[in-house]
Amino acid sequence: MLDDGDDIHPLFRGAPATTEFRKLRKRIVRHTREAIEGYGMVEPGARWLVCLSGGKDSYTLLAVLHELQWRGLLPVDILACNLDQGQPGFPATVLPQFLQDRGVPHRIEYRDTYSVVVDKIPEGRTFCALCSRLRRGHLYRVAREEGCSAVVLGHHRDDILETFFMNLFHGGKLATMPPKLVNDEGDLFVLRPLAHVAEQDCERFARAMAYPIIPCDLCGSQDGLQRKQIKAMLDEWERRAPGRRQKIFRALTNANPSHLMDPRWFDFAGLTRPAPQDKD
Repeated sequence: MLDDGDDIHPLFRGAPATTEFRKLRKRIVRHTREAIEGYGMVEPGARWLVCLSGGKDSYTLLAVLHELQWRGLLPVDILACNLDQGQPGFPATVLPQFLQDRGVPHRIEYRDTYSVVVDKIPEGRTFCALCSRLRRGHLYRVAREEGCSAVVLGHHRDDILETFFMNLFHGGKLATMPPKLVNDEGDLFVLRPLAHVAEQDCERFARAMAYPIIPCDLCGSQDGLQRKQIKAMLDEWERRAPGRRQKIFRALTNANPSHLMDPRWFDFAGLTRPAPQDKD
């Protein structure tokens, strides 16, 4: 894709012409393509419901997927979707205007999950689990109504790392967000094409493009979230040893079941020694 004249998707009009931004954009595109190809995300002719929250990550996701589609490297149909969850003060016109101005096919779905969450969750407890569950259910429904085979989310490398440590410290298991999975009903893929992309790159990209960021006023404003504590821990590790995040992420792609302790994934009981050889 060229950056001159009209030969550019509207999502990239106004992009900085600096060498630094071009390198950033190419890196994000490369990492996204690696994840899409490496985890076998593409079914030719499929339709993807790309979830747009108005945060830096989902804007980056939408732009990069359109660039890959523009280049002929992503043979899927893309439908952007925002779920307006009824938070007080949510700027409901921002995303529809943004998508319309850039010619992006989209659907805006209004469902007041906010009232449900604040009614069901006791004071002092975090909203994330219930909010996420309600949101995911509505997105699955919209995907089915729109004939989509996949719900595509903007989780990046750092989200995956934080979830790993959340499960390790609080759930007592080795697990994280997979780049590709099938939902419980078995009829939709859930995809995370930004799985290899650093959060810092998403932030730099969205800031350079001056996307109209919409903060999450529901859970983002709560104090004491466990995920915030994990993020602070990773930030401190990265400060002390630059590159630590990437090394941990690489470890998640390089598991060795025989050197862990789960007999469901390695037959420790059936492990035998070779028969001794005669020394004659």
